[in-house]
Amino acid sequence: MIDLSLLICNAKVYDSEHKEFFDGSVLTEQDRIVCVSRDPAPLEPDGATVVDAEGRMLIPGLVDIHTHGRAGGDFNTADDSLMIKMAKSYLSSGVTAVMPTLASATLDELTASVERINTLRCVEGSLPYVIGVHLEGRYLNPSKRGAHAPELLCALDADELENIINRIHGEKHISAALELDTDGSFLRRALELGATVGLGHTAADFATATKLINSGVTTMTHLFNAMPPLHHRDGGAVAAGLLGSAYCELICDGFHIAPEMVKMAYRLLKDDDRLVLITDSMEATDCADGEYTIAGMPVTVKDGKARTHDGAIAGSTLTLLDGVKNLTDFAEIPFEDALYCATLAPARAVGISDELGSIEKGKRADMLLLDKDFRIQLIVCGGEKVKF
Repeated sequence: MIDLSLLICNAKVYDSEHKEFFDGSVLTEQDRIVCVSRDPAPLEPDGATVVDAEGRMLIPGLVDIHTHGRAGGDFNTADDSLMIKMAKSYLSSGVTAVMPTLASATLDELTASVERINTLRCVEGSLPYVIGVHLEGRYLNPSKRGAHAPELLCALDADELENIINRIHGEKHISAALELDTDGSFLRRALELGATVGLGHTAADFATATKLINSGVTTMTHLFNAMPPLHHRDGGAVAAGLLGSAYCELICDGFHIAPEMVKMAYRLLKDDDRLVLITDSMEATDCADGEYTIAGMPVTVKDGKARTHDGAIAGSTLTLLDGVKNLTDFAEIPFEDALYCATLAPARAVGISDELGSIEKGKRADMLLLDKDFRIQLIVCGGEKVKF
């Protein structure tokens, strides 16, 4: 049940604009933040539930815009009850806003998955905000398909894409190998329909990728992964992402990308805040090692690392909060700087930063209270206290 009014006082409140903490308090009403004060202990409104943060860190809820599943479920195949289980697992890990990501499947399967995600958006109770749908499957370059089954890939078809987009409730984000969009109609249609677009699973060279970014591509889907490697005689899509204006997704688990490459990318992206932490998590997240599936392919998870049977990396078992901690360590930066990459940066990447991603008046009351070791002590999602 949502508290009609919730006051969190004596907190170290995260200031996203300056990437720093200040001593303050936050007041919510229903599902909105109504006041952010630099007074740690303001007068209590009548009837407010008061939480004394005792000097702990109050941060925005985490925003994951690229994740296929966790807790034994995959958004492509999970039924309604399993999706609710998955959503609760996301929330318990600190993700208060999630963008379910669909891997390659048949058109009928994708539209059925979209309808189930639409239903999840309407479920009341202690669940994260479902942003919309990230479609990562089907429109990929076969040479960079990664863990996606080849028989599930197809040509970039603007009319088919419109059919899918029109079924999605909420925000729409499309990842595709846009070098295969020979006449530009696929990208134009996606943008006309209000979707944000990422370049991914791509063999695009530097010039092509740069042109696509200048034509409206706003993100690089899991930069470095499923694209040609950065080479000193051919920068390719990686260099275009690092040097251009697009947000760059990174899977910061130390497995998908070496720590030194994460550090290099951060240094190139930090000045204009274009690094976006994602999990790209699959159904084995928060589960034991074993046999799983993703995008029509069998997957073996060993020591928390997921690979298809032919050796391709198949998503991650990363949690987003661990990704923030890893970025802190890999890039040798303050936690405050890394935190931005899992909160306001992803919200901006898919066009929802007016609603999510920071602790500001008027935004959704999505917050986490962390202790000095960055362990979650309290979750507030849509104004509701979920964990203490």
